Formats: sequence, C-alpha cells, structure tokens
Amino acid sequence: MSELKMPIIGYMKSPYREKFGIPRQPNLVQVESYIEMVEPYNDLLAFEGIDDFSHLWLIWQFHENKNADSTKFRPQVRPPRLGGNQKIGVFATRSMYRPSPMGLSVVQLKGVKKVGKSVRVYVVGSDLLDGTPILDIKPYIQYSDAVMDAQSGYAQDEPVRKQVIWSEAAELQKAQLIGMGSLGMQTVLELQEVLSLDPRPAYQHDEERVYGMLFGGCNVRFKVLELQIKILEIT
Repeated sequence: MSELKMPIIGYMKSPYREKFGIPRQPNLVQVESYIEMVEPYNDLLAFEGIDDFSHLWLIWQFHENKNADSTKFRPQVRPPRLGGNQKIGVFATRSMYRPSPMGLSVVQLKGVKKVGKSVRVYVVGSDLLDGTPILDIKPYIQYSDAVMDAQSGYAQDEPVRKQVIWSEAAELQKAQLIGMGSLGMQTVLELQEVLSLDPRPAYQHDEERVYGMLFGGCNVRFKVLELQIKILEIT
C-alpha cells in the first residue's frame, strides 16, 4: 500500500494542553486559539482574500494517539457519545483511531496577523490540542457546506450543559491568580464553558471522584454532580 506524505503548514496553539477536557466537536466552546504558520507557508500573500470568509475548514493530524497502531485497521470503535459501550463502524464516527489519522474542523476566523517574523491565523471554536499539526486551511462556503436538513445519527442534538460552580477555596484561588495577573477573566469564562460540557468519559458516574485537567496553563480539580460541575481547586 502506497503512503501519501503531506506537508505540515503550521501548528495549533491552544489552551487545551491534554486530551481530557477538549470538546468532542468544534464550536461548542468559544475558545480563541491560533495557528502558527511555518516556512514557507508563513507568507501573508497566501492569505489574501481570506478576510472575506467568516469560517474556515481546518484539516489536521491526530498526533497524540499513544495507543494507535497504524498497521492495524480497527473496523469498529466505541464513540463517547454512546457511553463508550456500544461499538459501531469507524466510518460512522469521528474517532481518532482511523486508517488515516486526519481530522476536520470548522472554526470561526478572527483574523490573520504578522507577529514579528511569524504569521498567525486566529480562530475561535477549535477543538484541537495544543501543538496539533495543521495540514491545510480552506474557506467554509455557506451555500454548499451548510446542509440545513442533514441528519446526524446518534449526534443529532447538542450535549446538555451543566452549571459550573466554584467552591469557596477555588473562588479565593481564582481571585488571587487574577490579582497577580496569572489568570485572565477570558480564560475563566472559557474554562467554565469547557467544564459545562462534562469532559468525563460517558461511562463514569462517580460523584465523589475528583478529576484534574490542564487548561490554559492552569491545573483545575473538580467534581461532577448530577446537574453541576463543582470546581474545587485552581492553581
């Protein structure tokens, strides 16, 4: 079988520092991130006209699949949306364990800027891990790419969100971090959005379990209750 080699045009810089906590689909959380373009693709001429588009398609590479073996084809996987217990065909999912480790996401374009010698593409709504290799960028075409009456199988409806609350200790830590300039209110709001989607695997239901997550340089510990996410600690 022949292999197709594709160039990496840039790398995503995002607050998602680990797989746990990343939204399972793009545009569920309005988190801002940017693509750091690499040579020779860090040329502003390559982006002339892109500001006329509100959204972009990102084609990217799954690069942190520690247990993935590209030599072994897995015809069925267990989607998190189905509780991680039901197997369905890999081509009926967006699982990372695919014949070709490529992903596709729609994001909102904020702008393209030159920062020193770097060219950065700022986007909102990405579901990509920090450091994800970007293979291509294409404009989103509303009249052809948006199918208003499409059916989405087991993922027809957006996930139910939980209320996010802070413990007294976490409130104090948050205030201290904001006061020191180590934490911004934008990061706080983004964190709350991410947690509201309940990042746990669907098969875990222990309300006493304490979870940990890295987000935007912060280490967050929290519990998941029936209707709420309770932040216990932020450092």
